Amino acid sequence: MLAALLPAVTAHAATTATVYYKPSASWTTVDIHYAPTGGSWTTPPGVPMTAACAGWFQKTIDLGTASGLAVTFNNGSGVWDNNNGANYQLSSGISAVANGVVTTTDPCAAAQPTSATAYYYTPTRNWPAYYLHWAPTGGSWTTVPGTRMTAACTDWVRLTVDLGTATTWQATFNNGSGTWDNNNGANYQLGTGTITVKDGVIAHTDPCAAVQPDTTAPTAPTGLGTSVTDTSVVLTWNASTDDVGVTGYQVTRTGGSGGTAVADTTSTVLSAAGLEARTAYCWTVKARDAAGNVSAASVQQCATTGDTPPAADPGAPLGGDPRKDPIYFVLTARFDDGDSSNNRGGSQHVKSGNAANDDPMFRGDFKGLIQKLDYIKGLGFSAVWITPVVLNRSDYDYHGYHGWDFYKVDPRLESAGASYQDLINAAHAKGMKIYQDVVYNHSSRWGAKGLFVPTVYGVRDTQWSWYYDQPDSGFAYDGLTVEPVSGKSYYNGDLWSTAEPAGNTCPNWGVPTGAKSAEGYTIYNCQWPGPTSKMFPSAYYHQCWLGNWEGEDSRSCWLHEDLADFNTENAAVQQYLIGAYNRYIDMGVDGFRIDTAVHIPRTTWNRRFLPAIQDRVTQKWGAQKARDFLVFGEVGAFVNDKWNRGSVNHSAQFFTWKERKEYDADDTRAALDMYAYEETQGPANQPTSNNAFLDGNSYRTPDHSRFSGMNIIDMRMHMNFGYASNAFNNGKDSDDSTNDATYNVVYVDSHDYGPNKSSTRYSGGTDAWAENMALMWTFRGIPTLYYGSEIEFQAGKQIDCGPTCPLATTGRAYYGDKIAGDITASDFSSVSSATGTVATTLQQPLVKHLQRLNQIRRAIPALQSGQYSTEGVSGDMAFKRRYTDTTTGVDSYALVSVGNGATFTGILNGTYKEAVTGQTVTVTNGTLSAPASGKGNLRVYVLDLGGANAAPGKIGTDGPYLK
Repeated sequence: MLAALLPAVTAHAATTATVYYKPSASWTTVDIHYAPTGGSWTTPPGVPMTAACAGWFQKTIDLGTASGLAVTFNNGSGVWDNNNGANYQLSSGISAVANGVVTTTDPCAAAQPTSATAYYYTPTRNWPAYYLHWAPTGGSWTTVPGTRMTAACTDWVRLTVDLGTATTWQATFNNGSGTWDNNNGANYQLGTGTITVKDGVIAHTDPCAAVQPDTTAPTAPTGLGTSVTDTSVVLTWNASTDDVGVTGYQVTRTGGSGGTAVADTTSTVLSAAGLEARTAYCWTVKARDAAGNVSAASVQQCATTGDTPPAADPGAPLGGDPRKDPIYFVLTARFDDGDSSNNRGGSQHVKSGNAANDDPMFRGDFKGLIQKLDYIKGLGFSAVWITPVVLNRSDYDYHGYHGWDFYKVDPRLESAGASYQDLINAAHAKGMKIYQDVVYNHSSRWGAKGLFVPTVYGVRDTQWSWYYDQPDSGFAYDGLTVEPVSGKSYYNGDLWSTAEPAGNTCPNWGVPTGAKSAEGYTIYNCQWPGPTSKMFPSAYYHQCWLGNWEGEDSRSCWLHEDLADFNTENAAVQQYLIGAYNRYIDMGVDGFRIDTAVHIPRTTWNRRFLPAIQDRVTQKWGAQKARDFLVFGEVGAFVNDKWNRGSVNHSAQFFTWKERKEYDADDTRAALDMYAYEETQGPANQPTSNNAFLDGNSYRTPDHSRFSGMNIIDMRMHMNFGYASNAFNNGKDSDDSTNDATYNVVYVDSHDYGPNKSSTRYSGGTDAWAENMALMWTFRGIPTLYYGSEIEFQAGKQIDCGPTCPLATTGRAYYGDKIAGDITASDFSSVSSATGTVATTLQQPLVKHLQRLNQIRRAIPALQSGQYSTEGVSGDMAFKRRYTDTTTGVDSYALVSVGNGATFTGILNGTYKEAVTGQTVTVTNGTLSAPASGKGNLRVYVLDLGGANAAPGKIGTDGPYLK
């Protein structure tokens, strides 16, 4: 009865917590001080923990009915770990505390034995038996030769090894009779699970697993559409899908007199050019996958072509003083993609990382550039310098400097309606010049079509068959077409052989060099081209590697294996190059930028190439256009000296002069004699010029009688543009040894270098960029900007790393995403409409700065073509300029102060109007003081000479810097 009246009592099972602790300090004992949730703390310092396993202490605690506990730890001597005052909040079960981190894994649980199954590829070795000799990390090696491996499946043997508690191990393989594969002495470093070793490459896929055949075809392409321009049709369609992946498309065309035609492409865009006029054509598209499954055909789409368009007529060069035209420099293949059907990734597409970014090296093209000419014009530029256009041939040739067929424009740049001629014509129609980058110094390592092309290089054995194409004498390289036998290469063709070729000129062909490739393969003599291999005839190519960049051999040796150095003193080579570049002069280009000019003797330039340019322009377009045809050379002088390490032959200004004495009639002998003579004369005895300098306040008639015909890139200013003041003071120091420095092409950074020979794009900051631009657009010379610098594109990024990293991470990244959308320029520096991303780009501060600088420069002739002087001028980056042309009546006089304050004395009296603020200053005593305007800002005081030479006053509207 009593029991029935008492409340029922529920029994609770006691819970425990096992706590592991690993002290970070060198504690020899650990006490745990704790309190179960809702319960009382132990008496400090708590209770001792016992050693558990390496570095760990352990204590199991009865929590009673609690489900957790609060914990601190100490060393029993007053040093505590209380989780930075928050205590450790633990739960029942296992808890492990180390370095402030709590886990629920038992750190002392016994490690489970591990194993690995190794598969080894046999065809390359063809041994009678295969042994695996191995040792787990921390353990002993097996007894030589190890354990024999057993057959697994075709081409593979296998062995499973017990690693004990180790998770890594090292191994070598052998035939049981003393022949080893020990990974070139490094052993193979392996892990657990399934491992395959094939020709030195480690993978983790079971090579003997049954492969389920792919029998599922891709979906049929949809959305097939056509766009007709004259006799060209561009097809576009939506991408198909597949359970594994679509690898390409088959496009079938019917119609016309040619009947049915099938084309393959990996793109969803295909250009069909050169069709018959006024003819109906129909197309269907099928998708295919790697297994060869082909989808059903798309819905047929038909179109009728128009009339055959007339060939694009050559456009006459625009002419006019080139100093009036600021230059925008584009790396064409990286600027803007107008036609994806000519995109090509090349052999390095995957290795470089470009494939992962869907960013083929050849991406931008002439069509994209034509579509964005208004962007460039809207910035205020009236000249565009483009990288070389000739058909290139190498593993990584998007930049254009590996020329192969100098008589053909690279089709990876051209499209229907967007040929090179179309680009020239389109630019001219907008009042913009095209300066073509040209290379006289070298071809690609594949030779030069029409001069010399090697027929074979080295051994193509079983090791190298994956890399080198099978010979195919019927393959004609064009940059676009995949070699059909290999089905993978655009450029290899028949250049490697399994047997020594007839007519081989390379000594010791096929003999191992003793070296190994990165993959561990044998390297043979003659495997790759080089100047000392005798693969290239000495008549056409030099036969040495460059040893001294400032020595005579820099003009007569190879710079790199992909730059086969022409023997430019040979008449056949000269005529080949002259004939090639005459074609582009005939198309109407406005000038040449000359690559690697310093690597050709000045005598050869002065005797052959420069006169040939002038003669052809004169013959085709007249004497005045020849005088206006801008030629500017890259004379790489990467030092801050006036004369490059004291060598006149390697200094930029040296190339602006004609020879001053007669040399041997033989060009090779003449080059050597000239080099020796001028080095003996030295810097002190070189000609000087005052063509860049005012005579007091007067413009002097320049004397160009000794001008070679080649102007130069201002390397000294370029090297010093880390700070504008350095560039200014270094640049003007070389002007008296340059024939006419007002024609110097001036830039901060380029596709090769930043200031001070930096390998990264300029990263001095927006204010410094603005200051550099303010100086370039007002000081003597032709201001030039590398694409994207107007938004500090890729600032600080490595300019070029070849195929060792993705282009997207470099200074040569694709720019089209930044200028996507439509844009119309109503005039230079003026945009009437813009939509899309390009509209956002146009709002960036340096864009606004450039637009106004170009407006100011274009309105003041003294800033375009004027001579300068710092006589009577105090203040850094301050100078006066004047340009007078008695023929046209132009007279322009300006005082310039960039950023800092300045005082001008001994100047012309009269009324000056300042171009940035509109301020008017009257000078009666020959003195004018300009206040400091701030970094990136400037003041330009223009003397009002009345009539056609009246000062313009304020030009443009205030912006982020000019105000």
